[in-house]
Amino acid sequence: MTDETTQTRPKTRRRLRGWWIALIAVGSVGLLVAGAAGVFAWSLSSSFDSQTTKLPDVFPSDDASRPPVLEGEAGRAQNILLLGSDTRGENDGSIADLTGQRSDTMMVVHVPADRANISVMSIMRDSWLEIPGEGKAKINAALSLGGVPLALQTVESLLGVRVDHVAIIDFKGFKGVTDALGGVAIDNPVAFDSSHLPGHTFAAGVHNLSGVEALAFVRERYAFTDGDYQRVRNQQAFIKAVLGKILTAETLANPATLSGVVGAVAPYLSVDEGLNSAYLAGLGVELREVRMNNVTFFTLPSTGTGTSPDGQSIVLIDQEKLALVQQGFQTDTLVDVVPQLQAAG
Repeated sequence: MTDETTQTRPKTRRRLRGWWIALIAVGSVGLLVAGAAGVFAWSLSSSFDSQTTKLPDVFPSDDASRPPVLEGEAGRAQNILLLGSDTRGENDGSIADLTGQRSDTMMVVHVPADRANISVMSIMRDSWLEIPGEGKAKINAALSLGGVPLALQTVESLLGVRVDHVAIIDFKGFKGVTDALGGVAIDNPVAFDSSHLPGHTFAAGVHNLSGVEALAFVRERYAFTDGDYQRVRNQQAFIKAVLGKILTAETLANPATLSGVVGAVAPYLSVDEGLNSAYLAGLGVELREVRMNNVTFFTLPSTGTGTSPDGQSIVLIDQEKLALVQQGFQTDTLVDVVPQLQAAG
């Protein structure tokens, strides 16, 4: 064994472990990936599996009603639905049961078959569309009307592709992961007075957010003239910052910090039964070559806001660009589609 091999292996293991934590944390927020070996990795796996809440029966029982399974190499692609909520379920206080509540954040993480990149698409919570069996409504009403199964079915109908896994994060988990990392630096593009931290102003520019500040930052929408549009941009900026902080050499080399991240977010995370540490570990190994510049965030295109027939303020989905997004998901070419969407504005 050469000195170069000896030096490279620990770095590779740290990066695998880092992607695991990053995507658990961002599974708290978004991306979910794992991977590492040894006692420390087993401890993290055990902590994740024991502290997360399992979501039963999230997939439609009638398989024929779902989009077709992708064939060939594209069938290896993975789509993970991420739901964020400011409130716990009204029936038992659990984030596993959010029937009667509306999702404040909705993202779809696409991991392509070649595992060369990751695409994260935000969906505006007021997007107006057909909810299966319920008629036209805002997409965030799906969770209220039929819980996680209907939210998943609605997203599958929107994209014409299957969702492989689901995760729900209570926003309080954002606070915990930020504090576990010792703060997260974000570059705030738009100054605003916080409605969640009265008297606190987020000036334009770089901030090292504490947990309390991070929670206020990702929740804010009333301070912006374009409301949820800026809120979504801020949430994407926060996720990028968390991911970037976790993947630094300083964090990867600190087992206590990594354990703290998992411990901080797992109690606020609910996942389907297949989204466990074994699945994350395998995906983490496959994503070991992915770097921050291989992760793309975008928002489902819209043509602006409007008013529903019953007087609600809604977001109008751009149907022409939606067709491109659907094509990207259905043919596993999303990485090629997103630049076209961005170029078109």
